Amino acid sequence: MTIETVPFEAEAVLKWHTLTDALEAGHRLPRAEVADSFLYRGNDTLLNRAAWIDGLGQLVKTATIFPGNGAHGLASINGAVTLFSDQTGTLEALVDFHLVTKWKTAGDSLLAAKKLARKDSRKILLVGAGAVAGTMIDAYSSTFAGAEFTVWGRNPVAAQSFAEGRGIQAAADLETAVRGADIICTATMSKEPLIRGEWLQAGQHLDLIGAFRPDMREVDDEAMKRARLFVDSRATTVHHIGEIMMPIASGAISEGHIAADFYDMPKGSYARRSEDEITIAKNGGGAHLDLMTATYILQAWRAR
Repeated sequence: MTIETVPFEAEAVLKWHTLTDALEAGHRLPRAEVADSFLYRGNDTLLNRAAWIDGLGQLVKTATIFPGNGAHGLASINGAVTLFSDQTGTLEALVDFHLVTKWKTAGDSLLAAKKLARKDSRKILLVGAGAVAGTMIDAYSSTFAGAEFTVWGRNPVAAQSFAEGRGIQAAADLETAVRGADIICTATMSKEPLIRGEWLQAGQHLDLIGAFRPDMREVDDEAMKRARLFVDSRATTVHHIGEIMMPIASGAISEGHIAADFYDMPKGSYARRSEDEITIAKNGGGAHLDLMTATYILQAWRAR
């Protein structure tokens, strides 16, 4: 039995529009079965995610998140991705963890923006100046022609360096930047809301990427109340991520406030209703999305 290994170099054959097409097609298959387990040691996290989609296959993804690794010159997120045959359950491929994570994370929010952001969106604010923000520049640029990017970070020096390295603007004041944006993308590890609902303007779309633990969130209750709320999967967000759990616990919203998840795309309810409404998409990044992304990457690698 040959087990394929797909390296990070496979990125050269990947395209954002074909990935989002693959994600949309994956949500027309039977609903995924998913199982997550989290282990914590202070700020460190060991995350195991598994998914099974009938007709596509099975995947197990293990991730370690050690925020303090940067001080040692190491990546803060590491792990492994194993892909198994749908027909036999045998190990089919080892796909580079960082490649799957990069394309799954950005592809998830890009698909949401394609469905929810106004088609004429041009001014895009990145909140957070890490690797995910850099990838989102490439992802958004593939869809929103003439996009103009601004970045804000809690560390102004890092944000300025990020901006200069990519030829974009750095924002000094977050409120002003939020008020002037068409799309706002948050990619931080904040445990306190950064975005205030009172700052939001009619017609804006927000992609919330960063929060993945029960104690994390990036927008406040008022933002959640003002917006029409979408998630990639109810099963992996509602009872698992602080961005949704906390406003439910405070009574600001209920589970019924969630308009749709990606499995509602075939019936057309994962969509903007008007030019003026504010939309929020929470990117929970479940293992089923890793499975869809890893399968897309493997197929593209084979066809190279």
